[in-house]
Amino acid sequence: MLTDGDPLSPDTRATATMTCIAGERLTVNEKPRMADLVSIIIPVRNGAVTITSCLEAAFASRYERFEVIVVDDGSDDRSAEIIKTFPCTLIQLPVSAGASRARNVGASHSSGNILFFTDADCLLNEDTLALAVERLSVADRNVVLGGTYTVQPADDRFFSAFQSVFINHAESRDRDNPDYIAAHAMALYADTFEKGGGFPEDFMPILEDVDFSHRMRKSGHRLIMDPGIQVRHLFDYSLLGSVGNGFRKSKYWTIYSMHNRDLLADSGTASRALKFDVVALLGSILAALLVLATGNAWFFVIIAVLMGLNITMNHDLLRAFYRARGITFAFAASAYYLLVYPLVVCAGGLAGVLSYRRYAGLLEAAG
Repeated sequence: MLTDGDPLSPDTRATATMTCIAGERLTVNEKPRMADLVSIIIPVRNGAVTITSCLEAAFASRYERFEVIVVDDGSDDRSAEIIKTFPCTLIQLPVSAGASRARNVGASHSSGNILFFTDADCLLNEDTLALAVERLSVADRNVVLGGTYTVQPADDRFFSAFQSVFINHAESRDRDNPDYIAAHAMALYADTFEKGGGFPEDFMPILEDVDFSHRMRKSGHRLIMDPGIQVRHLFDYSLLGSVGNGFRKSKYWTIYSMHNRDLLADSGTASRALKFDVVALLGSILAALLVLATGNAWFFVIIAVLMGLNITMNHDLLRAFYRARGITFAFAASAYYLLVYPLVVCAGGLAGVLSYRRYAGLLEAAG
């Protein structure tokens, strides 16, 4: 975790180059603001494919005062070489220490009084920083402010669009009291972040932003979601990529939820609607097997009831699919969500149950 003035230790010695603060830019409402310097902090690990687009989008911001700090988490591709072509601060960690450590190191080397965390495969909109600063300026200083993905992803693949709509919908449902703020678009005052102890470094491979959010809320901070603060994500998902992502997230969500004893909680992408989606499909499969085994067609009623309830519980998401790309996309995305994705989530959940003991100690230490 981040400590006061946390310098880089000898084993995480860093090289920093080219700090630049953009100037003479205008906010979204065209009024100059000179008070707040925003530090955009981006961890990257083998992100050569996306980091150029990420940095180009960051430097296209209409907000007038910002710096960009990129922490290379031991990449062995061309990430650092590419980053050096941009007027930003590059900090290189000689060995991979994880996204949490990279973010904490970036925060410890920042100059801004506002921190904006995002990822190396995310593209800021031109007004993203301006909206974040404007929202923070009228909020309590102890606020952790979040944004979300745009409905349309940065690439045009079907499974990328599915993921972007799904996450945008899930993260935007509860604006005034979200369960967590995701690190792909998180803004807060630097002293608030420091007092919060930073992201947990000895942790699972993902969900460090969820843990940070929960700790901040327990310590009296308020989480706020503003869906207008957006980044476009470069998913580039095939079916295999979507399945792999769903499996991985379900696995670690299950481990985290088992530790917190809140498996049934309604938490962002791990919503009760998604959990019922899993139950409905598994129940329907069981009923179909009973029809085959007994010849009793009444089990089809159970299938109809379960699927009807599932569509009712998830109707807002299904409508979001339609609003995003029309009827053809909505039909295909709904079929994937209702008939395939639950099996992926279920498999990931079972893997999480089997892996729980491996991570229980880390979660206990993280508090």
